[in-house]
Order: sequence, then C-alpha cells, then structure tokens
Amino acid sequence: MSPGSLPPPKRVLIFCRVMEDEVRAVVAGLPCPPILRPMPQGLHNDPAELRSELQKAVDLAESEESPDEILLGYGLCSRGIEGVRTRRARLIIPKTHDCIALLLGSRKRHREQIAQNPATYWYSVGWNRHHVPPGPKRHRGLKERYTELYGEDNAEYLMESETAWMQEYDRAAFIDTGVGPVEAEAEHTRSCAEWLGWRYDRLAGSLEMIARLLRGKWSSEEFLVLQPGQTARMTADDEVIRPAD
Repeated sequence: MSPGSLPPPKRVLIFCRVMEDEVRAVVAGLPCPPILRPMPQGLHNDPAELRSELQKAVDLAESEESPDEILLGYGLCSRGIEGVRTRRARLIIPKTHDCIALLLGSRKRHREQIAQNPATYWYSVGWNRHHVPPGPKRHRGLKERYTELYGEDNAEYLMESETAWMQEYDRAAFIDTGVGPVEAEAEHTRSCAEWLGWRYDRLAGSLEMIARLLRGKWSSEEFLVLQPGQTARMTADDEVIRPAD
C-alpha cells in the first residue's frame, strides 16, 4: 500500500457450501481475500429458515469482524434472502435466482440454458457432495429410510411420489468448473442420468462471476449493492432482485 492510500475494504463472504471448491479456488488468487463463512447446503428448501440463518450469520460477522462489506454467495434462493440486512456494512448480493448462475458464470447463460432445456436437473461437484441427487443412491437410501419408518407397503407408496416429481425432468446437466474431483463427479452424474433415463450433458462452468463478487467488480447488471439497513426484494423481471421500498 503506497503512502497516503486507503487500506483495502474488509470483507466477509457468507456462502453456501455447494460452491466451496470454486470459492476457495478464487480466494487462493486474491491479494486481500475475504473472511469465509460457509453455510450448510439445503437451507433454501425452507426460505424462512434460510432467511433466519443468513441474518444470524450477518449479525455474527458484523459483531466479530466489523467488516466494511458483507458478500452473499447466494441468489434469490426461493426468496430466502428477502429481509436480510446489515447494520453497518454494505451488503452485496448477486442478481441471480440461485447458485447455478454463479457456477455457470452469468445469469444470462443460466437463462439461456433454461430456455433451451427447461426440464434440467443440475449437478456439480459441490451439489453431489452435499446433496444426494436423483439417481440409484438416492432411491436406495430413501426406500430403506421409508421402510424403516413406515413399513414396506407405505414405503412403496412414498417411493411412487418420489418417482412422480422426477418425471418432471429429462436432463441431467453436470457443471464442470474445473475445480474439485470433476471427472469422478461427471461420471457419477452420467450414471445417474442413465439410471433415470435422462439425457446427460456436461457443461463448462466458470469462476468469473464468483471472482467478480470477491474482487469487488460489482456492475449494476450483475450485483445489488445495499446500504446498511436496506434489504432486497424479488422482482417480476430479469433483474431478479432490487432494493425493497
């Protein structure tokens, strides 16, 4: 730092563990990395729980670290980020629906993929590690659990429900970001697709949007920058989120 120049801002990144390999790969190349606070996968399944846990993490980060900026490694995530706010730091949130756009490198690319293949179930190194995706392992595990809890006849009925929602999909897409055990997890995804009767695609991912988030390259097109006390709300257009009124 040259004489008279300001020190770099102190940043905390609160992010889903699904992206941990990608985040750590980017952080390794940063001269002033943020403090990392990973969160459990699956919180988005209950938006109220995600909102509560994110707010606790934000409050704890402000209390313990006194950062200038808190970065969220989350998108809208079933509206779970609505209502989350800081007291003193700026809050930066990617303008995405979820982490898939972050793993693909942009909201635009995610939108294009959905337009071309709306019935896609997404896989990645992190998703496969922290979540049991559709495939034979999930099927066996659920059937064993249901049988143990409810008996064999009820287990069969519950497994029919599991099979029904899977019929909404016809494509398994593995996002290869180039970090982590991509070959093993791509092969696992391919075997899941074969078992399910789905088409399998392997897509090149990108670290670029994650890198822009961590490096402070926050264009208004890609990121929402909130002042202390502000929170985000969902929009009904491609912007995804904007400041709440």
